[in-house]
This record gives sequence, C-alpha cells and structure tokens, in this order.
Amino acid sequence: MDKKKWLMDSIERKSGLYADISDRIWGYAETRFDVKKSADLYIGFLKNEGFEVVRGIAGMEHAFVAAFGSGKPVIGVLAEYDALANMSQAADIAEKCILEAGANGHGCGHNALGAGSLAGAVGIKDLMAEFGLKGTVKLYGCPAEETGYGKAFMARNGDFQGVDAFLTWHPMDVTEVWGKSSLAVLQMHFDFRGVSSHAGAAPELGRSALDAAELMNIGVNFLREHIIDDARIHYAFTDAGGLSANVVQAAASLHYLIRAPKQDQVKAIYERVLKIAKGAAMMTETEVNIRWDSACANYIVNRSLAKAMHENMKSVFPLPFTGEELKYEGQFFETLSEEMRKTLHTRAKSMFPSGSREFIDNTAGKALNDELGELVFSDKPMTGSTDVADPSWLAPTAQLNVACMPHGTPPHSWQWVATGKSSVVHKGLIAAGKVIAMTALDILEDMKLLEDAKREHMDNLGGEQYVCMIPEDVMPG
Repeated sequence: MDKKKWLMDSIERKSGLYADISDRIWGYAETRFDVKKSADLYIGFLKNEGFEVVRGIAGMEHAFVAAFGSGKPVIGVLAEYDALANMSQAADIAEKCILEAGANGHGCGHNALGAGSLAGAVGIKDLMAEFGLKGTVKLYGCPAEETGYGKAFMARNGDFQGVDAFLTWHPMDVTEVWGKSSLAVLQMHFDFRGVSSHAGAAPELGRSALDAAELMNIGVNFLREHIIDDARIHYAFTDAGGLSANVVQAAASLHYLIRAPKQDQVKAIYERVLKIAKGAAMMTETEVNIRWDSACANYIVNRSLAKAMHENMKSVFPLPFTGEELKYEGQFFETLSEEMRKTLHTRAKSMFPSGSREFIDNTAGKALNDELGELVFSDKPMTGSTDVADPSWLAPTAQLNVACMPHGTPPHSWQWVATGKSSVVHKGLIAAGKVIAMTALDILEDMKLLEDAKREHMDNLGGEQYVCMIPEDVMPG
C-alpha cells in the first residue's frame, strides 16, 4: 500500500475536527503565555488520540509535549496557538470591524498553525500504529511565539534534547518551503525613575524620567546610522509618566526589540543601546532599570530536509479552491491600495533570488496565490524573527508556508484575522498537516535522508554550540 496516500486519506477523514479546533482557537484569541483554553483543547484531543502528554514544561504552565511511539528517530512537530494583542476583528467581513475594543485577535494565523501541526502529528501517529513503524513523534505545544518566545525557553530547559528533526509550517500568502534565515532578536524593558515635582512652581527640584526616556530614543536614533543594514531596532512607550503636563514625570518605561542576522551582532548592538540608556539616566540624574523580556536566535536552514518537504508538497499543491473561495479572497485583496500592492511586489522581488522573480511577477495580480513556489534558498534573511530558530540550532528543521491568506496582505493585519476561520484557511492547514506527516514518514523510513540532514546541520553550525540568549534568571512571564 502507498503509505503516503494512506496518510493523506487518514488526515482528510479527520479534517473537520482539525478545522473545528482552529476555529475554536481563533475564538479564544489568547496571547503570550496566557493560553490556557487553547492548551486545554489540544491536550484533551491528544490524550484521546493516545499520546502521552506532559504539561507545564520550561516554567510555562500552558506549554506541553505530547509523545507517541518509542525509540529512534524522534520527530518533533512544533505547534503554536498565541494571538496578538489589540487585533480584534469580525470574521469574514472585508473591512476593519472591531468586535471588542482592545481585545485580541489571531492576526498571524497561529490558530491554523497549531491545528495543522496537530493534523500532521496525529496523521503520522495513525500511520505508525497501522503499519507498526518504529520511532517517536512528539508534538510540542509552544506558547508565546509572537512575543515571549516560548520555544527559546524550552530549548534553554533542554526539552528538545534527543529530537532528530523538527517540522512545522506557517500560514502565508505564498506556498513554499522556507529557504532563508531570520533575524535574531532581544527584547527588554527600560524603566526610568526620577523625582516628581511641580513643573511650574519648582521644576528645579524634579528629575524627569520622561526626559531620560526621550533622550534614550534620540541616542538610539543616532545609533541607527552606525549599525549594519540588516539590523532593526524598534521601541514603544509602555509608560509615559501620566497625562499631566504640569508635573515633572517621575516614571517612564520603554520596550525595545533589537534584531540582527546573527546572535553576536544583536548582542553587540544591545551593548551599545545599554550604554545609551545609562547615559540618558546620567544626563537627567535619574535611574534606569533594565528588565529582560526574552530573546530568540536566527533560523538555521537545512536544505536536505527542505528538499524532501518540497517533494512532498508536489503531491498536495495546488489546492482545489472553488470559484466562491477565490471570490471571497478577492474582497480582501481589493482592500489593498495600488501603491501597497506595488510596494509589496517590489519588496518581494528584492528579497528573493532571480530564479523566483518570474513566479512573483506571474502571481502578483492574484487574490489568492494558488501556485506552488519554486524551491529557492537565499542568503538574505527575512526581516522578522521567529522562535522556531532556537530548535533549528539543535536539530535539522524544515518549515513550509501555505498560501491560505489573501495575497499581498501582511501578517499582523486585520485581513488575516477576518479570514482566519474561512474554508481557505481550513484547506491550508489540512494541506500543511499532510506535508508534515509525509515528511515525517520520509524521516522514519529513509535513513540516508536523516543522515544527510544531520551532516548538513553540523556543517551549518561550523562547530558553534547553541547557547540560549535569555539569561538563566529570566523566567517566562
């Protein structure tokens, strides 16, 4: 019997269950580490499917690992289920329509991401049980990918030890294997504390924390001219000292993200930002306290595993979207201005090697990009970050993107929230589950594939050992 056909049929039979889980997670819309309902739903389902589940790993109450089978190889499937703050949006409405002011929303598709990974893990489990295949599959429930980086805490805690390969996916507006790295990132808070005083009667007695925070931002703005082009520095005021202008502000806080292609680069930039923060405090005679939030590494591409994943994608894509589904996506595609479409198209062409630019041109006007992209590897990293990077340092890792979001719409947008419960997303997550399961089967049965992937992994590291950038005394929160 064709095991891969068996796998795809098995996952398809349970497709309604996975779509329902995705929709329910969309409704929960929990953020960071506070994802109890989402974790409860996954764990209940996995236990019913015969997995052994350990919850509360790496200091995170709602992180878990669910295992089936025994012995080698050990395949880790990565699932995410966190939403974004202040992204509330009604489903299926092609205009910005907030359901509840200040509420959360799944603006990056993690409701589908987790459900698709679940489909892949359960699918390969079912096949292992049916055909008596040896090996272990582990589904990792990973909170706080957006901010907090749960996988980095799991890597630091040793929860990924013994895994031979990692597989995962992400909803996107293009279907492809992920063939480029990501930016390493550090996140921290800078809390300035000064002395309050009446701004009119006795300003000389005050020491302004708000002045210190503003001076820090000015200093970092000058620093931007003197860092590498691929680096990024972002900030937000989390406390501006209050609403009164007639008070010397005694407190102000900033949240900073610092990104660069390599960990040593991001650490070096952080040291310079740290000096600027301390200098701002000295200039204003205030104090600054630096609180770590989290950090994650840069992603390590494994071409051997990526090639195997791409071959499996050929059995699944293109997906059979209906005319109604294409019309549905078109509503959201039309919300993009012509200028935005041109900008996104130009940026896409600049980020990918010349071999993929014809594909980008051919699909530019489609509301739903239903074509399978070429297998393309790039030395230029994407400009975002992901905590999938941390496990990628520990074992060969492959990730696919599936076009189930309106073409041209960016992640972290209301369009992604609005379409997050659509039949297009349901088809995308089931397709991703099939590819993950088939690639897992390749790893179980093709010893040479795993050997090649591991050899390449060691070559990619070049002798460098993984060291989590989060200090040991920093806990998830």
